[in-house]
Amino acid sequence: MIAAGILQGIGAWSHAPVPPTRFRTMNTPRKTPLVLMAVSALLCAGLPARAAEDAASQLRALSAATEQEVKGDILPFWMKYTRNPEDQGFYGTITADMTVRKGSPRGALLTSRILWTFSTAYRTYKDPAYLEMARWAYRDLVDHFVDKESGGLFWTIKAGGEPLDTRKQIYGQVFGIYALAEYYRATGEKPALDQAIAIYRLVEEHAHDHVNRGYFDALDRKWQRPTLGQHNVLGDAPKSQNSHIHILESYTELLRVWPDPGLLANQKDLIDLTLTRIIDPSTHHLVLFMKDDWTPIGEEISYGHDIELSWLIVEAATAVADPALIARAKQASLDIARVTLAEGVDPDGGVISEGGPKGYTNTNKEWWEQAEAVVGFLNAYQLSGDPRYLAASRHTWDYIEAHFIDRDHGDWYNLLKRDGTPLPLPKVSIWKCPYHSSRSCLEVVDRVRELQDAGASR
Repeated sequence: MIAAGILQGIGAWSHAPVPPTRFRTMNTPRKTPLVLMAVSALLCAGLPARAAEDAASQLRALSAATEQEVKGDILPFWMKYTRNPEDQGFYGTITADMTVRKGSPRGALLTSRILWTFSTAYRTYKDPAYLEMARWAYRDLVDHFVDKESGGLFWTIKAGGEPLDTRKQIYGQVFGIYALAEYYRATGEKPALDQAIAIYRLVEEHAHDHVNRGYFDALDRKWQRPTLGQHNVLGDAPKSQNSHIHILESYTELLRVWPDPGLLANQKDLIDLTLTRIIDPSTHHLVLFMKDDWTPIGEEISYGHDIELSWLIVEAATAVADPALIARAKQASLDIARVTLAEGVDPDGGVISEGGPKGYTNTNKEWWEQAEAVVGFLNAYQLSGDPRYLAASRHTWDYIEAHFIDRDHGDWYNLLKRDGTPLPLPKVSIWKCPYHSSRSCLEVVDRVRELQDAGASR
Protein backbone atom coordinates (compact mmCIF):
# COMPACT_ATOMS: atom_id res chain seq x y z
CA MET A 1 0.00 0.00 0.00
CA ILE A 2 2.85 2.38 0.73
CA ALA A 3 4.42 1.62 -2.62
CA ALA A 4 1.15 2.24 -4.44
CA GLY A 5 0.56 5.45 -2.49
CA ILE A 6 3.96 6.84 -3.35
CA LEU A 7 3.56 5.96 -7.00
CA GLN A 8 0.14 7.57 -7.09
CA GLY A 9 1.27 10.70 -5.26
CA ILE A 10 4.43 11.21 -7.30
CA GLY A 11 2.50 10.81 -10.50
CA ALA A 12 -0.12 13.35 -9.43
CA TRP A 13 2.06 16.40 -8.95
CA SER A 14 0.69 18.16 -12.05
CA HIS A 15 -2.92 17.93 -10.83
CA ALA A 16 -4.79 19.60 -8.01
CA PRO A 17 -3.49 18.42 -4.62
CA VAL A 18 -5.75 16.85 -2.03
CA PRO A 19 -7.95 19.70 -0.52
CA PRO A 20 13.22 19.56 7.97
CA THR A 21 14.90 18.76 10.40
CA ARG A 22 18.10 20.61 10.72
CA PHE A 23 20.40 22.70 12.76
CA ARG A 24 23.59 22.52 10.87
CA THR A 25 27.05 23.74 10.53
CA MET A 26 27.85 24.00 6.84
CA ASN A 27 28.80 20.32 6.55
CA THR A 28 26.24 18.66 8.80
CA PRO A 29 23.29 17.21 6.87
CA ARG A 30 19.71 16.90 7.96
CA LYS A 31 18.49 13.43 8.79
CA THR A 32 15.40 12.16 6.99
CA PRO A 33 14.54 8.90 8.73
CA LEU A 34 10.87 8.83 7.77
CA VAL A 35 11.69 9.20 4.09
CA LEU A 36 14.14 6.32 4.41
CA MET A 37 11.45 4.30 6.15
CA ALA A 38 9.17 4.92 3.18
CA VAL A 39 11.89 3.78 0.78
CA SER A 40 12.44 0.68 2.90
CA ALA A 41 8.73 -0.04 2.71
CA LEU A 42 8.91 0.19 -1.07
CA LEU A 43 11.72 -2.33 -1.13
CA CYS A 44 9.76 -4.71 1.05
CA ALA A 45 6.72 -4.28 -1.19
CA GLY A 46 8.72 -5.43 -4.20
CA LEU A 47 8.30 -2.20 -6.18
CA PRO A 48 11.49 -0.31 -5.32
CA ALA A 49 12.88 0.70 -8.66
CA ARG A 50 10.03 2.58 -10.33
CA ALA A 51 8.79 4.37 -7.20
CA ALA A 52 12.27 5.35 -6.04
CA GLU A 53 13.23 6.48 -9.52
CA ASP A 54 10.02 8.51 -9.87
CA ALA A 55 10.62 10.26 -6.56
CA ALA A 56 14.28 10.84 -7.36
CA SER A 57 13.37 12.21 -10.78
CA GLN A 58 10.85 14.63 -9.31
CA LEU A 59 13.37 15.82 -6.72
CA ARG A 60 16.12 16.30 -9.30
CA ALA A 61 13.79 18.31 -11.52
CA LEU A 62 12.67 20.49 -8.64
CA SER A 63 16.25 21.11 -7.51
CA ALA A 64 17.44 21.93 -11.03
CA ALA A 65 14.58 24.35 -11.63
CA THR A 66 15.01 26.22 -8.36
CA GLU A 67 18.77 26.48 -8.70
CA GLN A 68 18.44 27.82 -12.23
CA GLU A 69 15.91 30.38 -11.02
CA VAL A 70 18.01 31.70 -8.16
CA LYS A 71 21.29 31.84 -10.09
CA GLY A 72 19.88 32.81 -13.46
CA ASP A 73 17.12 35.25 -12.50
CA ILE A 74 16.68 36.36 -8.88
CA LEU A 75 20.26 37.14 -7.90
CA PRO A 76 21.19 38.78 -11.24
CA PHE A 77 18.10 41.02 -11.10
CA TRP A 78 18.97 42.38 -7.66
CA MET A 79 22.62 42.90 -8.54
CA LYS A 80 21.84 44.67 -11.80
CA TYR A 81 18.98 46.98 -10.88
CA THR A 82 18.82 47.80 -7.19
CA ARG A 83 22.11 49.40 -6.13
CA ASN A 84 22.21 53.17 -5.93
CA PRO A 85 25.77 54.38 -6.63
CA GLU A 86 24.93 57.90 -5.44
CA ASP A 87 24.58 56.94 -1.77
CA GLN A 88 26.16 53.48 -1.74
CA GLY A 89 22.81 51.99 -0.77
CA PHE A 90 19.75 50.67 -2.58
CA TYR A 91 16.81 52.29 -4.32
CA GLY A 92 13.80 52.49 -2.04
CA THR A 93 11.23 51.77 -4.73
CA ILE A 94 11.27 50.32 -8.23
CA THR A 95 7.80 50.15 -9.74
CA ALA A 96 6.22 47.31 -11.67
CA ASP A 97 7.34 48.90 -14.97
CA MET A 98 10.94 49.26 -13.63
CA THR A 99 10.75 53.00 -12.91
CA VAL A 100 13.22 53.95 -10.17
CA ARG A 101 11.77 56.37 -7.63
CA LYS A 102 14.95 57.93 -6.34
CA GLY A 103 13.29 60.05 -3.67
CA SER A 104 11.59 57.15 -1.91
CA PRO A 105 12.31 56.40 1.75
CA ARG A 106 14.39 53.31 2.40
CA GLY A 107 13.94 50.59 4.98
CA ALA A 108 16.43 48.63 7.06
CA LEU A 109 14.27 45.60 6.37
CA LEU A 110 15.06 45.60 2.66
CA THR A 111 18.79 46.08 3.21
CA SER A 112 18.87 43.33 5.86
CA ARG A 113 17.11 40.90 3.55
CA ILE A 114 19.45 41.69 0.67
CA LEU A 115 22.38 41.19 3.04
CA TRP A 116 21.08 37.79 4.14
CA THR A 117 20.37 36.72 0.57
CA PHE A 118 23.77 37.49 -0.86
CA SER A 119 25.66 36.30 2.21
CA THR A 120 23.93 32.93 1.86
CA ALA A 121 24.49 32.89 -1.89
CA TYR A 122 28.19 33.56 -1.39
CA ARG A 123 28.49 30.92 1.32
CA THR A 124 26.79 28.45 -1.00
CA TYR A 125 28.46 29.18 -4.33
CA LYS A 126 31.62 31.20 -3.48
CA ASP A 127 30.94 33.62 -6.33
CA PRO A 128 32.87 36.85 -5.65
CA ALA A 129 30.07 38.87 -7.25
CA TYR A 130 27.76 37.70 -4.46
CA LEU A 131 30.34 38.68 -1.85
CA GLU A 132 30.61 42.15 -3.38
CA MET A 133 26.84 42.56 -3.17
CA ALA A 134 26.77 41.29 0.42
CA ARG A 135 29.47 43.76 1.44
CA TRP A 136 27.57 46.58 -0.26
CA ALA A 137 24.49 45.67 1.79
CA TYR A 138 26.51 45.30 4.99
CA ARG A 139 27.99 48.77 4.64
CA ASP A 140 24.56 50.20 3.84
CA LEU A 141 23.02 48.66 6.95
CA VAL A 142 25.81 49.69 9.31
CA ASP A 143 26.50 53.14 7.86
CA HIS A 144 22.92 54.30 7.26
CA PHE A 145 20.52 52.44 9.55
CA VAL A 146 22.31 51.87 12.86
CA ASP A 147 21.10 54.32 15.51
CA LYS A 148 24.34 55.76 16.87
CA GLU A 149 22.56 57.27 19.88
CA SER A 150 20.26 54.52 21.16
CA GLY A 151 21.46 51.42 19.35
CA GLY A 152 19.55 49.12 17.07
CA LEU A 153 18.21 49.93 13.61
CA PHE A 154 15.94 52.69 12.35
CA TRP A 155 12.84 51.40 10.57
CA THR A 156 13.23 53.86 7.67
CA ILE A 157 15.46 56.67 6.51
CA LYS A 158 14.91 59.40 3.92
CA ALA A 159 16.42 59.04 0.47
CA GLY A 160 19.20 61.39 1.58
CA GLY A 161 20.05 59.24 4.61
CA GLU A 162 18.40 61.20 7.44
CA PRO A 163 16.43 59.13 9.98
CA LEU A 164 12.71 59.04 9.16
CA ASP A 165 10.84 56.45 11.21
CA THR A 166 13.04 55.95 14.24
CA ARG A 167 10.84 53.44 16.08
CA LYS A 168 12.41 50.19 17.18
CA GLN A 169 10.15 47.75 15.39
CA ILE A 170 11.30 44.38 16.69
CA TYR A 171 10.52 42.74 13.36
CA GLY A 172 13.14 45.00 11.79
CA GLN A 173 15.66 44.49 14.59
CA VAL A 174 15.62 40.73 14.30
CA PHE A 175 16.02 40.77 10.54
CA GLY A 176 19.15 42.77 11.23
CA ILE A 177 20.33 40.02 13.57
CA TYR A 178 19.44 37.39 10.97
CA ALA A 179 21.39 39.12 8.21
CA LEU A 180 24.43 40.09 10.26
CA ALA A 181 24.79 36.59 11.69
CA GLU A 182 24.64 35.07 8.21
CA TYR A 183 27.13 37.61 6.87
CA TYR A 184 29.51 36.63 9.65
CA ARG A 185 28.90 32.96 8.89
CA ALA A 186 29.79 33.57 5.24
CA THR A 187 32.78 35.86 5.73
CA GLY A 188 34.11 35.49 9.28
CA GLU A 189 34.09 39.28 9.69
CA LYS A 190 33.80 39.68 13.47
CA PRO A 191 32.30 43.22 13.57
CA ALA A 192 29.15 41.84 11.93
CA LEU A 193 28.72 39.27 14.69
CA ASP A 194 29.39 41.93 17.33
CA GLN A 195 26.64 44.10 15.84
CA ALA A 196 24.21 41.17 15.74
CA ILE A 197 24.89 40.39 19.40
CA ALA A 198 24.48 44.04 20.36
CA ILE A 199 21.03 44.18 18.74
CA TYR A 200 20.08 40.86 20.33
CA ARG A 201 20.94 42.19 23.77
CA LEU A 202 18.88 45.34 23.22
CA VAL A 203 15.90 43.25 22.14
CA GLU A 204 16.23 41.05 25.22
CA GLU A 205 16.67 44.01 27.55
CA HIS A 206 13.77 46.08 26.29
CA ALA A 207 11.31 44.01 24.24
CA HIS A 208 11.22 40.75 26.20
CA ASP A 209 8.03 40.52 28.27
CA HIS A 210 9.21 38.96 31.52
CA VAL A 211 5.68 38.93 32.95
CA ASN A 212 3.69 37.18 30.21
CA ARG A 213 6.59 35.83 28.09
CA GLY A 214 7.29 36.61 24.48
CA TYR A 215 8.17 39.97 22.97
CA PHE A 216 6.47 43.30 22.36
CA ASP A 217 6.31 44.25 18.70
CA ALA A 218 7.09 47.97 18.78
CA LEU A 219 9.09 50.37 20.92
CA ASP A 220 10.09 53.99 20.46
CA ARG A 221 13.54 55.20 19.51
CA LYS A 222 14.77 54.91 23.09
CA TRP A 223 13.40 51.37 23.42
CA GLN A 224 10.38 52.30 25.53
CA ARG A 225 6.81 51.19 24.93
CA PRO A 226 4.82 54.02 23.30
CA THR A 227 2.39 55.80 25.61
CA LEU A 228 -0.20 56.65 22.92
CA GLY A 229 -1.13 53.60 20.91
CA GLN A 230 1.14 50.78 19.89
CA HIS A 231 2.54 52.34 16.66
CA ASN A 232 3.03 48.86 15.29
CA VAL A 233 3.54 48.58 11.53
CA LEU A 234 2.39 44.95 11.65
CA GLY A 235 -1.05 45.62 13.11
CA ASP A 236 -2.98 47.21 15.94
CA ALA A 237 -1.81 44.87 18.70
CA PRO A 238 1.07 44.72 21.17
CA LYS A 239 2.16 41.25 20.01
CA SER A 240 1.98 39.32 16.75
CA GLN A 241 2.89 35.97 15.32
CA ASN A 242 4.77 37.79 12.58
CA SER A 243 7.33 39.25 14.95
CA HIS A 244 7.64 36.05 16.94
CA ILE A 245 8.25 33.67 14.05
CA HIS A 246 11.02 35.93 12.78
CA ILE A 247 12.54 36.29 16.23
CA LEU A 248 12.57 32.49 16.22
CA GLU A 249 14.20 32.46 12.79
CA SER A 250 16.86 35.03 13.68
CA TYR A 251 17.76 33.37 16.96
CA THR A 252 18.25 30.09 15.10
CA GLU A 253 20.64 31.86 12.75
CA LEU A 254 22.49 33.53 15.61
CA LEU A 255 22.85 30.23 17.48
CA ARG A 256 24.67 28.81 14.47
CA VAL A 257 27.54 31.23 15.02
CA TRP A 258 27.18 32.17 18.71
CA PRO A 259 25.99 29.29 20.94
CA ASP A 260 25.44 31.48 23.98
CA PRO A 261 23.69 29.77 26.95
CA GLY A 262 21.36 32.71 27.48
CA LEU A 263 20.37 32.76 23.82
CA LEU A 264 19.78 29.02 23.95
CA ALA A 265 17.50 29.36 26.98
CA ASN A 266 15.56 32.19 25.35
CA GLN A 267 15.13 30.17 22.17
CA LYS A 268 13.83 27.14 24.04
CA ASP A 269 11.26 29.29 25.80
CA LEU A 270 10.23 30.91 22.52
CA ILE A 271 9.76 27.52 20.86
CA ASP A 272 7.54 26.36 23.70
CA LEU A 273 5.62 29.62 23.57
CA THR A 274 5.10 29.26 19.83
CA LEU A 275 3.77 25.73 20.27
CA THR A 276 1.41 26.67 23.11
CA ARG A 277 0.32 30.25 22.42
CA ILE A 278 0.89 31.13 18.77
CA ILE A 279 -0.26 27.89 17.10
CA ASP A 280 -3.95 27.26 17.78
CA PRO A 281 -4.09 23.55 18.69
CA SER A 282 -7.70 23.23 17.58
CA THR A 283 -7.22 24.59 14.05
CA HIS A 284 -3.42 24.34 13.47
CA HIS A 285 -3.44 27.94 12.23
CA LEU A 286 -1.41 30.74 13.75
CA VAL A 287 -3.04 33.32 16.00
CA LEU A 288 -2.09 36.49 14.15
CA PHE A 289 -2.42 39.14 16.89
CA MET A 290 -2.53 39.04 20.67
CA LYS A 291 -2.86 41.20 23.75
CA ASP A 292 -0.06 41.39 26.32
CA ASP A 293 -1.44 38.30 28.07
CA TRP A 294 -1.79 36.33 24.80
CA THR A 295 -5.54 36.78 24.51
CA PRO A 296 -6.19 36.43 20.74
CA ILE A 297 -7.31 39.49 18.79
CA GLY A 298 -9.39 38.50 15.77
CA GLU A 299 -9.76 35.22 13.90
CA GLU A 300 -7.90 35.94 10.67
CA ILE A 301 -5.82 33.23 9.00
CA SER A 302 -2.63 33.78 7.03
CA TYR A 303 -1.89 30.63 5.05
CA GLY A 304 1.55 31.87 4.04
CA HIS A 305 2.64 32.46 7.62
CA ASP A 306 1.21 29.08 8.60
CA ILE A 307 3.29 27.13 6.11
CA GLU A 308 6.36 29.29 6.72
CA LEU A 309 6.33 28.53 10.44
CA SER A 310 5.81 24.83 9.71
CA TRP A 311 9.45 24.48 8.67
CA LEU A 312 10.97 27.30 10.76
CA ILE A 313 9.74 25.68 13.98
CA VAL A 314 11.51 22.41 13.14
CA GLU A 315 14.71 24.26 12.32
CA ALA A 316 14.52 26.12 15.62
CA ALA A 317 13.80 23.03 17.72
CA THR A 318 16.59 21.07 16.08
CA ALA A 319 18.92 23.98 16.78
CA VAL A 320 18.45 23.70 20.53
CA ALA A 321 18.93 19.90 20.43
CA ASP A 322 16.06 19.20 22.82
CA PRO A 323 14.47 15.84 21.87
CA ALA A 324 11.12 16.67 23.46
CA LEU A 325 10.88 20.02 21.69
CA ILE A 326 11.95 18.45 18.41
CA ALA A 327 9.21 15.83 18.65
CA ARG A 328 6.58 18.45 19.46
CA ALA A 329 7.78 20.73 16.66
CA LYS A 330 7.70 17.95 14.06
CA GLN A 331 4.15 17.01 14.97
CA ALA A 332 3.03 20.65 14.87
CA SER A 333 4.79 21.07 11.53
CA LEU A 334 2.95 18.16 9.95
CA ASP A 335 -0.38 19.31 11.38
CA ILE A 336 0.12 22.77 9.89
CA ALA A 337 1.19 21.40 6.51
CA ARG A 338 -1.83 19.09 6.37
CA VAL A 339 -4.28 21.89 7.14
CA THR A 340 -2.60 24.39 4.81
CA LEU A 341 -2.73 21.92 1.94
CA ALA A 342 -6.39 21.14 2.60
CA GLU A 343 -7.58 24.72 3.17
CA GLY A 344 -5.15 27.23 1.70
CA VAL A 345 -4.02 25.94 -1.70
CA ASP A 346 -6.01 26.53 -4.87
CA PRO A 347 -6.45 23.75 -7.47
CA ASP A 348 -3.85 25.55 -9.61
CA GLY A 349 -1.22 25.18 -6.86
CA GLY A 350 -1.22 28.81 -5.77
CA VAL A 351 -1.43 29.66 -2.06
CA ILE A 352 -4.31 31.93 -1.04
CA SER A 353 -3.40 34.93 1.10
CA GLU A 354 -5.97 35.09 3.89
CA GLY A 355 -9.05 33.51 5.33
CA GLY A 356 -11.21 33.26 8.41
CA PRO A 357 -13.77 31.01 10.07
CA LYS A 358 -16.26 31.63 7.25
CA GLY A 359 -13.90 31.17 4.33
CA TYR A 360 -11.45 33.20 2.28
CA THR A 361 -11.16 36.92 2.98
CA ASN A 362 -8.37 37.76 0.53
CA THR A 363 -7.96 35.51 -2.51
CA ASN A 364 -4.94 37.31 -3.94
CA LYS A 365 -1.66 35.42 -4.09
CA GLU A 366 1.54 37.06 -2.90
CA TRP A 367 5.02 36.08 -4.00
CA TRP A 368 6.38 35.19 -0.58
CA GLU A 369 3.50 32.86 0.29
CA GLN A 370 4.28 30.69 -2.72
CA ALA A 371 7.98 30.58 -1.90
CA GLU A 372 7.34 29.45 1.66
CA ALA A 373 4.89 26.77 0.54
CA VAL A 374 7.48 25.13 -1.71
CA VAL A 375 9.81 24.71 1.29
CA GLY A 376 7.10 23.95 3.83
CA PHE A 377 5.60 21.11 1.83
CA LEU A 378 9.02 19.69 0.96
CA ASN A 379 9.85 19.77 4.67
CA ALA A 380 6.64 17.86 5.39
CA TYR A 381 7.66 15.26 2.81
CA GLN A 382 11.04 14.89 4.52
CA LEU A 383 9.38 14.41 7.88
CA SER A 384 6.64 12.03 6.79
CA GLY A 385 7.54 10.39 3.50
CA ASP A 386 3.98 11.21 2.40
CA PRO A 387 4.04 11.71 -1.40
CA ARG A 388 1.21 14.26 -1.24
CA TYR A 389 3.64 16.78 0.17
CA LEU A 390 6.24 16.28 -2.54
CA ALA A 391 3.42 16.65 -5.05
CA ALA A 392 2.26 19.84 -3.32
CA SER A 393 5.75 21.33 -3.30
CA ARG A 394 6.14 20.63 -7.01
CA HIS A 395 2.64 21.92 -7.75
CA THR A 396 3.28 25.28 -6.10
CA TRP A 397 6.66 25.56 -7.82
CA ASP A 398 4.96 24.94 -11.15
CA TYR A 399 2.52 27.72 -10.31
CA ILE A 400 5.44 30.07 -9.56
CA GLU A 401 7.08 29.24 -12.88
CA ALA A 402 3.84 29.70 -14.79
CA HIS A 403 2.61 32.89 -13.14
CA PHE A 404 5.05 34.64 -10.79
CA ILE A 405 8.32 34.78 -12.70
CA ASP A 406 8.45 38.04 -14.65
CA ARG A 407 9.69 37.02 -18.09
CA ASP A 408 9.93 40.64 -19.24
CA HIS A 409 11.86 42.34 -16.45
CA GLY A 410 13.21 39.53 -14.29
CA ASP A 411 12.61 38.44 -10.69
CA TRP A 412 9.02 37.77 -9.53
CA TYR A 413 5.80 39.71 -9.58
CA ASN A 414 4.74 41.03 -6.20
CA LEU A 415 1.07 40.10 -6.13
CA LEU A 416 -1.41 38.29 -8.37
CA LYS A 417 -5.16 38.13 -8.50
CA ARG A 418 -6.60 34.71 -7.87
CA ASP A 419 -6.77 34.08 -11.62
CA GLY A 420 -3.03 34.77 -12.00
CA THR A 421 -3.24 38.34 -13.31
CA PRO A 422 -0.32 40.45 -11.99
CA LEU A 423 -1.20 43.57 -10.02
CA PRO A 424 0.94 46.70 -10.55
CA LEU A 425 2.78 46.67 -7.22
CA PRO A 426 6.48 47.53 -6.86
CA LYS A 427 9.14 45.02 -7.72
CA VAL A 428 11.37 46.60 -5.06
CA SER A 429 10.13 48.23 -1.86
CA ILE A 430 10.58 48.11 1.89
CA TRP A 431 8.72 44.78 1.79
CA LYS A 432 9.38 43.40 -1.70
CA CYS A 433 12.78 41.76 -1.52
CA PRO A 434 14.86 38.77 -2.70
CA TYR A 435 14.79 36.93 0.63
CA HIS A 436 11.73 34.66 0.43
CA SER A 437 12.23 33.65 -3.19
CA SER A 438 15.98 33.08 -3.05
CA ARG A 439 15.76 31.28 0.28
CA SER A 440 13.09 28.98 -1.11
CA CYS A 441 15.29 28.05 -4.05
CA LEU A 442 18.41 27.53 -1.92
CA GLU A 443 16.49 25.50 0.66
CA VAL A 444 15.12 23.20 -2.04
CA VAL A 445 18.57 22.59 -3.50
CA ASP A 446 19.97 21.88 -0.05
CA ARG A 447 17.13 19.60 1.04
CA VAL A 448 17.11 17.60 -2.19
CA ARG A 449 20.84 17.07 -1.85
CA GLU A 450 20.34 15.76 1.68
CA LEU A 451 17.59 13.42 0.55
CA GLN A 452 19.87 12.12 -2.19
CA ASP A 453 22.76 11.69 0.23
CA ALA A 454 20.53 9.89 2.70
CA GLY A 455 19.36 7.51 -0.02
CA ALA A 456 22.91 6.89 -1.24
CA SER A 457 24.12 6.09 2.26
CA ARG A 458 21.67 3.20 2.74
